[in-house]
Amino acid sequence: MSTHNRIPNWQYLKDYEQQERQDILGIVERVFSSGRLILGPEVELFEANFAAFCGAAHGVGVNSCTDALFLALKCLGLGDGDEVLTVANTAVPTVAAIRAAGCRPVFLDVDADTFLMDPAKIEEQITPSTRCLVPVHLCGHPVDMAPLLKIAADRAISVVEDCAQAAGALYHGQRVGAMGVMGAFSFYPTKILGGFGDGGMLITSDDACAARLRRLRFYGMQDSYCAEEEGYNSRLDELQAAFLEVKLQHLHEITAHKRSLAELYLRNLKSDFRLPAVHKDYVDVYHIFNVRHPRRDALRDHLTRGGIGTEIHYPVPPHRQTAMKGICDQGSYPISDDIHSTTLSLPISLCHTPDDVLKVIERMNAF
Repeated sequence: MSTHNRIPNWQYLKDYEQQERQDILGIVERVFSSGRLILGPEVELFEANFAAFCGAAHGVGVNSCTDALFLALKCLGLGDGDEVLTVANTAVPTVAAIRAAGCRPVFLDVDADTFLMDPAKIEEQITPSTRCLVPVHLCGHPVDMAPLLKIAADRAISVVEDCAQAAGALYHGQRVGAMGVMGAFSFYPTKILGGFGDGGMLITSDDACAARLRRLRFYGMQDSYCAEEEGYNSRLDELQAAFLEVKLQHLHEITAHKRSLAELYLRNLKSDFRLPAVHKDYVDVYHIFNVRHPRRDALRDHLTRGGIGTEIHYPVPPHRQTAMKGICDQGSYPISDDIHSTTLSLPISLCHTPDDVLKVIERMNAF
């Protein structure tokens, strides 16, 4: 296959041009003609519908998942000296949010099969300063939540779920994000439920948390220019909410498409590649389909020469990042380190067809 027939890792133009353009232009006209651009009826509708989809009572739209995590920690009253346990195998934004809230991130190495938070490793890291667990449903795969939630309940520790990559994923029939006290979501364009700019949301079934989150995202204000507490500026705008509401109505179709592409990879890639773990009681949404190979960089070059776009999520774990020196524990996390040096993300999005994926598989298996 030549580079002329390139299969991108991700792009939105095909969907926009073939399916979404008229809907989007109609939304722009409706919102711009409404006279309301920030925190209006479009946001309220999407908040309610997304929360209901996830099985939560409240949705609070914000400007990113990073802000959602930050505001969740502030809502819980966390700050200086408080420890937040999360995984060494995550993206920098998880850690950035913990740091922005003034907390200390404490890393756990991940489960060797799922590459997600390992409940067996939690208790050994808990100290009197531990206030919160942040499990990350990375790549669209649900974390094993039941044992984690029991540990947290027994120790009176809060759980905030990082669902940036997992909108719609199911754990034993429950949507991710609705099992902890709060769940944080991203609507960045590449996500399963992606907008046309930045956006995020917190969901919760705690009435007091929801009310406080609404104040915190708007300078600590309730109904006027008088701040009731110190707050911030983090709001989902009307235009993005309107785009996302339309996409929410098609989320089942998007997820089914991605899962069908994942099934092709799982059935047809040869055993040389380490594939994502599959659990019969979980529904993965495959935001990312990542394989592992000890010669990852050579494999990526091989695919690039065949006209296939790939990504590396993520080349350097947070505890190895230059910006985190002296801030985060840079101890030994061998499983996470190995994942970051061997992982490669393959094309799997709404813009890809089964034929695209079969071409990727053919090229992969020739490596």
